[in-house]
Amino acid sequence: SYQRFAHCYGSFYKLQPQVTRSIYDQFISQLQESMKEEIQEVKDEGNLDMLFNSLDKIVEEAKNKEEPAWRPSGIPEEDVRSALVPYLLKHRSHLRRVLKEKEEENRKLAESVLAGRDRIAELQRLIQARKHAWQ
Repeated sequence: SYQRFAHCYGSFYKLQPQVTRSIYDQFISQLQESMKEEIQEVKDEGNLDMLFNSLDKIVEEAKNKEEPAWRPSGIPEEDVRSALVPYLLKHRSHLRRVLKEKEEENRKLAESVLAGRDRIAELQRLIQARKHAWQ
């Protein structure tokens, strides 16, 4: 307040109260301007305008819902379970699908290896037969 400001500079206030008031007014206006600039910088750096707008949108959407918003039950295990179970079930089905794909890929590769071994054995027999025929 102006009274506190004048009290801090009491001797100056006694000599020139109008100048003290002018200095106080300038100080307050510069302080307000500086605060506005700082707030604007924080808003710009953090993209707060967009975040505040999205928050307003969420609040408006929540007003239109008739069902109550989710609230924690007070039992952390249950609260976490209700959020985690759907994710874990989805993840499990994804892993099962990947496992089936890998098993099918492995089956095909095993068949290919066995066919390759059969072909090698056939070639070895053919080589032996030609070797005996040549001798």
